[in-house]
Amino acid sequence: DVQLVESGGALVQTGGSLNLSCSASGVTRSFSSYCMTWYRQAIGKEVELVSRSKNFGGPYYGDSVRGRFTISRDYAKNAVILQMNNLKAEDTAVYYCAARAATCSTSWGGETYRGKGTQVTISS
Repeated sequence: DVQLVESGGALVQTGGSLNLSCSASGVTRSFSSYCMTWYRQAIGKEVELVSRSKNFGGPYYGDSVRGRFTISRDYAKNAVILQMNNLKAEDTAVYYCAARAATCSTSWGGETYRGKGTQVTISS
């Protein structure tokens, strides 16, 4: 099975930047064949799809982060990076990485592999 481990979460001030990393191990097929997605969940709210690196086509960004977040892959490390700029208080959440082979899931519940998350807290 694929294991996903997120890292990089921290406490930062409003307007700051942060890079999250999701490292995948146990990958048995080309890393490029996986659809890699970042989700987040704030306290009392539902899971939100933040950004997605598809195995084909361009990246996807949720409306709330478009223009501020950038997703990329490090194929040498089987990792997906989420670069977050101009952070806002509403970005505070636990950020989760998820993966699915061949096709992208339409929801958190449909993801095949999911990490345990990393906490991002934005202070004003």
